[in-house]
Amino acid sequence: MHRKKLLQIAIGVAVAIVVILPLGVLAYVKSGIYSVAASSPHTKFTEWITHETMIHSVRTHASSIEAPAKFSPAEVRRGFCAYELHCVACHGASAVARQLWVSGMEPSPPYLLDVTQRFEPRELFWIAKNGIKMTGMPAWRNSMSDGQLWDLVAFLETMPKMNSLDYVQWRQAGVCAVISERPTPAPHSIPHP
Repeated sequence: MHRKKLLQIAIGVAVAIVVILPLGVLAYVKSGIYSVAASSPHTKFTEWITHETMIHSVRTHASSIEAPAKFSPAEVRRGFCAYELHCVACHGASAVARQLWVSGMEPSPPYLLDVTQRFEPRELFWIAKNGIKMTGMPAWRNSMSDGQLWDLVAFLETMPKMNSLDYVQWRQAGVCAVISERPTPAPHSIPHP
């Protein structure tokens, strides 16, 4: 008799999981109760689950990428120009604020001054190349070569070591204008997936 009761409970739980739970989720989604407005932040649970999913996804997908052993000063300068063109508006830099419109994004794009403490170079390359869904972070794979993406990583690796005014001084010195007058360098010969 006791065994029959346990079997009934197990069947009830299984039905709840297989039928009732998905119907409840569907009803919640269709109800429109959840606010998707970017003007209000995610719940702590939503923020945690999406952030953890992103971190583990990046680590898994970037694990087979081989990063260059070191970066040259020329790669860092070209990476600065790529950052200036594509990244600084959303992510800012030391002594450079993000654009005001960025404050309306949810989740808010992070400042990248400490990004090298959170991600390895191959992971930064993967993020820049593929973007991150539902964050506003675009995939640059169609508009930047692998060589340009590695240049960007070179700059990200250097940025934490820079004096807080170096970025502004590089801007004022016209570093990117000098680089753009030269022929575009060939992409790295390092094979990347």
